[in-house]
Amino acid sequence: MALSAYMTVGILMPGVLADIVNNGTMSGLELTPEVLLLMAVLLLVPLVMSFVALVLKDSMNRWLNIIVGAVFFVLELLELSDLAANPSAAMGLIWVWKTVVPLLIVWYAWKSKQKA
Repeated sequence: MALSAYMTVGILMPGVLADIVNNGTMSGLELTPEVLLLMAVLLLVPLVMSFVALVLKDSMNRWLNIIVGAVFFVLELLELSDLAANPSAAMGLIWVWKTVVPLLIVWYAWKSKQKA
């Protein structure tokens, strides 16, 4: 959900919506069908992970949470340069949560006890 909030706030930043409409770009990235598909996949990951947590065995769920959490943490670190180039209190707050939550997921998954 944080990703959708981040994208919503990001689109509402001055000039971003006009750039999307006029140039088909967002933060210098051309919004091709492939990029939009990638954005859709990233938006769906938390929803899928919620479902997967209910159906996978504990050990598989634990490792999937560690891997996906680590990937999302790295993606957020890559986004830090964009945030530094266009600082905003709202975007900074959301970025902090989008960085801290995957770390907490990895931490708790790593510490969780394995069931035999």
